[in-house]
Amino acid sequence: MERFLSGQQAAFAAERYPTLQVRRDRLDRIAKLIEKHGQAFCEAISRDFGQRSPHETSLLELAPIMAALRHTRSHLRRWMRPERRGSSLEFLQMKNRVEYQPLGVVGILVPWNYPLMLTFGPLIDVLAAGNRAMIKPSELLPETADLLEQSIAEFFKADEVAVVNGGVDVAEAFSSLPFDHLVFTGSTAVGRKVMAAAARNLTPLTLELGGKSPVVFTPDYPIETAARDIAFGKLMNAGQTCIAPDYVLAPRDRLRDIAEAILSQAKSFYPVGSGQADYTSLVGARNFTRMVDAVEECRVSGCTVLSHESVLAGNGHRVAPTIVLDPPVGCLLMQEEIFGPVLPLVPYDDIDAAIAFINERPRPLALYIFSKQSSLTRKLLAQTHSGNVTINGTLLHIAQNDLPFGGIGPSGIGAYHGKDGFRRFSHARGIAEVRLFNPSRLAMPPYGKLAAWLQRFMMRN
Repeated sequence: MERFLSGQQAAFAAERYPTLQVRRDRLDRIAKLIEKHGQAFCEAISRDFGQRSPHETSLLELAPIMAALRHTRSHLRRWMRPERRGSSLEFLQMKNRVEYQPLGVVGILVPWNYPLMLTFGPLIDVLAAGNRAMIKPSELLPETADLLEQSIAEFFKADEVAVVNGGVDVAEAFSSLPFDHLVFTGSTAVGRKVMAAAARNLTPLTLELGGKSPVVFTPDYPIETAARDIAFGKLMNAGQTCIAPDYVLAPRDRLRDIAEAILSQAKSFYPVGSGQADYTSLVGARNFTRMVDAVEECRVSGCTVLSHESVLAGNGHRVAPTIVLDPPVGCLLMQEEIFGPVLPLVPYDDIDAAIAFINERPRPLALYIFSKQSSLTRKLLAQTHSGNVTINGTLLHIAQNDLPFGGIGPSGIGAYHGKDGFRRFSHARGIAEVRLFNPSRLAMPPYGKLAAWLQRFMMRN
């Protein structure tokens, strides 16, 4: 790792501001890599998961990568231009601008749940900003990690982009390297450890964490429409999505109706027989056991539990799409990010109670609002905090390349994607240029009437 880092640092020192052509070429190589190895990635990811539909990998990972590449390539020239800034009245003789300067070498720690999107998503922004990158894939997907290492080595020199594979010890050492920036996507608990390791080198961080992303279903919204979108957001990748709906706040008198509607959508998405090939497995026995135990805890406590058990035939650690009505606030499902195909439904009596429920908990990575009343939507937006929001849908904000994506507080630090990603991995270098007259000469000693007048002018209210 140190050899890779020193090689990239030396290469960056020799090319501190790559041209537009160089940056576009690097982006083009990502597109060629995806086109050549996309099918192999689908197969490797499915084997590592135990079962994952190639349609999910294509739609949730490969397609967004290609969309991000198109967006970045088409806007990159404009993003690279110096940006004019204004000057105050007393400094009218100054010409101010911001130039976005590459940072250097950026480290990317990749989680297991979306191994392609969370490798190439940040990498696109890192390379667009003119940097070099080192990548540490998750050790939980060994075939995928090996293919990432081989395919990136095929299209990039090691002093441009390098992949380092290994276990937890390698990830810990990777976090401690003196990068110019470090990107981590994963749990809040591991994020704290990454932040502590990076602090030893004062390495700036982008942390994309998680948390319990709520859905607020309001009484005016059609149940069947909301149920379809909630089921989609929850069950894609078997709920192993950092922005998946984590619980639904619904009016008390409609709780059972929306639960049954969501379960009906789950059965429609994954019908008995053909649906089993499209239903994703949880990664690892530990995740599977944790999810089964969490559901059983609620069942033992007397909660109503609805599930689509018939989708479970086949290989892998599969947990059925499951709805839990009104779980105890102290249970695992309500205390930890779920990261599985289990969805608690929590009743509320009025919208103020729903807002209070959200605000009593750590700020989430995403918020979903289902309402046709703009006044209710505005109230929910104004009185809650979250990373991003999708209104009358789920997951869709992450696919909008012109929106920043990131968390707040325990759900993350910093945002990237598109222009915001270009700026996140650049140094905004402010440049002030004296033109005809240097205004500081009016304030130079010896001080007299002119300096006194200038002081009064600058202190005006």
